[in-house]
Amino acid sequence: MMTKCTIQTPFDVPLVPVANNFALLKRIIVGRPFRSDHFRREALPKRFAMPIFASDMLSSVAYAPDAILLALSLSGFVAISTAPWIGIAVGVLILILVGSYRLNLKAYPGGGADYDVATRNLGYRPGRAVAAALLVDYVLTLSVSMAVLASYLASAFHVLEGYLTLITTIGIAVVTLFGLRGGRAMPLLLAIPTYLFVGAVLVTVGYGAIRIARGDEIQAATAHLSVVPLDGDLHWHGAVVTIIILRAFSSGLVAVAGIETVGTAVPKFAKPRGVNAGNTLAFTGLLSAAMLIGLTWLATQVGAKYVSNPSTQLFERSQPVGEEFHQVPVLAQCADAVFDHMPAVATAITLITALVLLVAANTSMEGFPGLASKLARDSFLPKQLASLGDRMTFSNGVVVLSISSIFLVILTGANAERLIDMYLVGVFASLALGQWGMVKHWTSRIRAIVSGPVRTRMMFNRVVNTLGAITATAILAVVLVSKFFLGAWLALALMLVGYVAMGLIHRHYTRVARELNVNPKDGSVKALPPRTRAVVVVSEINKPTMRAVAFARATRPNVLTAVAIAVDEDQAALVQKRWDELKLPIRLTLLDSPYRELIRPVMNYIAHMHAKSPDDLITVYVPQYIVGRWWEQILHNQALLGLRKRLLFLPNVQVVTVPWRLESFNRNRELLMGRGGHVDERVMRMYE
Repeated sequence: MMTKCTIQTPFDVPLVPVANNFALLKRIIVGRPFRSDHFRREALPKRFAMPIFASDMLSSVAYAPDAILLALSLSGFVAISTAPWIGIAVGVLILILVGSYRLNLKAYPGGGADYDVATRNLGYRPGRAVAAALLVDYVLTLSVSMAVLASYLASAFHVLEGYLTLITTIGIAVVTLFGLRGGRAMPLLLAIPTYLFVGAVLVTVGYGAIRIARGDEIQAATAHLSVVPLDGDLHWHGAVVTIIILRAFSSGLVAVAGIETVGTAVPKFAKPRGVNAGNTLAFTGLLSAAMLIGLTWLATQVGAKYVSNPSTQLFERSQPVGEEFHQVPVLAQCADAVFDHMPAVATAITLITALVLLVAANTSMEGFPGLASKLARDSFLPKQLASLGDRMTFSNGVVVLSISSIFLVILTGANAERLIDMYLVGVFASLALGQWGMVKHWTSRIRAIVSGPVRTRMMFNRVVNTLGAITATAILAVVLVSKFFLGAWLALALMLVGYVAMGLIHRHYTRVARELNVNPKDGSVKALPPRTRAVVVVSEINKPTMRAVAFARATRPNVLTAVAIAVDEDQAALVQKRWDELKLPIRLTLLDSPYRELIRPVMNYIAHMHAKSPDDLITVYVPQYIVGRWWEQILHNQALLGLRKRLLFLPNVQVVTVPWRLESFNRNRELLMGRGGHVDERVMRMYE
């Protein structure tokens, strides 16, 4: 026989929220909660989706030239002249990887990105490896974006130079606040900084090219400085040259970072989602490649220098520049050189770059919690990460991301160079596995089709993904070889920890699900206990205890007893006398406790009762004071709280908390109650 299930709305029963300072502060900072049935996310058209979700990839142009020049500076001035060629090589690889990744978005538009591809085609273990890489990647995306933002702010305002870690941490806190507030994001507000940044870079490169072609002498502030390698050797040697070129090449590939952000954001695109996301990614790849190539070329033309240790590597008139020298990012140097007659424009470009890095960091607040919720639903992460918060965001994931990012920032001292060295491992590990997963995807599809244009198209797609897989795998190998001791090892260690942790969590959830699974043929799960026993814990003979007795009697158990602790004979006699005066139809059992313990005697009594009748249901009633002020909680309930926790470990024992609301709570309750005994919603939102 089927029974109907009814759902009560919040207005069926009056709610009485408890006011507390933390809840009030949370409402002020995060905002009022959204109802699930009143909230709907709008799909974004490409004109908004591209600048918002591709801002991570586009903003990498702000620090990719720095990474290239920094790596080349290890060999001295001569190596810097190869920067444009490395920029071209990186630009070509961006186009190859973007072209192959577009096929991922069309085939798997669910938002799981490479995790979905690897899991469905290669299995759960490769999928778990991709997930670990992506989670680390998102944490580093936030850390790198905020660290670079701090360096740009310091370049505009030199007084901030010594506070990079603090600025980076504050930036993460600001982005975290946006992530927690969630809600109906203003697409135009988020899109404007990205469009301004793209325009600023293209105008800088274009106007710089015009001035150079016109014969104007434009130089960066560091153009007159000479660069020496860290070891003082100005000569190139075969193996050293190869390692330095590989390091510069792999450093420049940070421009590819952010490609997976578009993959996890596919569900937020307007339909057809996969096609629109793929086209957005293609346009973003073309822009990124053009901006990177143009900027590295302009940097060499204006003589911009960017080194690992300015005080020892940059020389002016055969003397090191010293500790007072402030190193400025390459884009800012180029802007200062090109707009030397308009310093306000150069400063504006620097601030626009800082703003787009803030938007790029916000993409992590979408990507990490979204992926974590998917992994939680697949039982690879704690289930709490799958729950939406008050503002319809995965707030637990946002908090985990921000804490992890701040930890890395403090660990590295907000050093963007060290963070970028760690950044690349997760990017290309997930890309490589995802592309190999797509190769298997097309292979399986091709086998199911004998001939025709569809099969031909699939074979072409397999060639494209094979090229992408080989490219990503080769780049991953280069990154590991050239950057292993520079920070790649730490990224690998974090990925390994994540991989193992997800395996253990999945094993636990699988074991628990198997244990809790209900077999319809198993009659024992539906059997009722033969008898019910009720025990009221009496700490004092007062009104809360009498209410607990009344609640217990109302359930009509087969056996009902009350227990109290007897510390000595006089105290036991006094308790028994007061109990007898009440003339209750319940026997009071005094438990001897010469050591003045409460928990152990009660536990022993309940355990003995269970041993005598193991199939009986035992219900223990415990009074609890409900207070109106936080500090009153410290003064009450502590002993009984420990008892409740320990009783839960006994089989066939349930604990019922019987609340008694003190006057302090009732006063707050009266303030919260509106007319007719219902809660005033405006006040309720303040105290939830």
